[in-house]
Amino acid sequence: MELKIKALSPKIGTEIPAPFYATPGAAAMDLHACLEGPVSIPAGGRRMIPTGLAIALPSADYVALVYARSGLGIKHGIAPANCVGVIDSDYRGEIMVGLQNSGESDYTVQPGDRIAQLMITPVVQAHIQMVDGLDGTQRGAGGFGSTGV
Repeated sequence: MELKIKALSPKIGTEIPAPFYATPGAAAMDLHACLEGPVSIPAGGRRMIPTGLAIALPSADYVALVYARSGLGIKHGIAPANCVGVIDSDYRGEIMVGLQNSGESDYTVQPGDRIAQLMITPVVQAHIQMVDGLDGTQRGAGGFGSTGV
C-alpha cells in the first residue's frame, strides 16, 4: 500500500522529520510537532498541535489512526484528547493532534517533538441491517465486569 504524504510546511524534512517507520517491525510512524515555538499544555488542559502534514489514503479500504506515544502518556500524562484520532480516506487537510494533559504539572511541546503515532490499517464498512432481535450468546447483555475482570 502506498501512502502519499504532502509537506505543508517547508520545515518538514529539515527541522521537522518526515514520518518514517523507526524499525522493520514498527506498526506506526511518529508524528512530530510542527510549531514556530514552544506550546504549553497546562495540567488538565488541551491544545491542538499541527504536524505540517497532509496524507492521501489510496481508497476507503484504509484509515489512518492517530494513537498516543506510550512514553508521553505514562511519564507525563500527555495523550490525544479524543483517545484515538480517525483520519478518513477522503480527508486531505492537515493532520492536527489534539493533546490533553492529564498530568499534575504543565507540559511544554517543543518544535519537532514526537507527539503521537500514525498507523494505517484496513477498514471494513459494514452493511447495516436493522433487526428486532439479536442472536443469543453465553455472555448475553452482561456489561462492565460481567466476565469477572
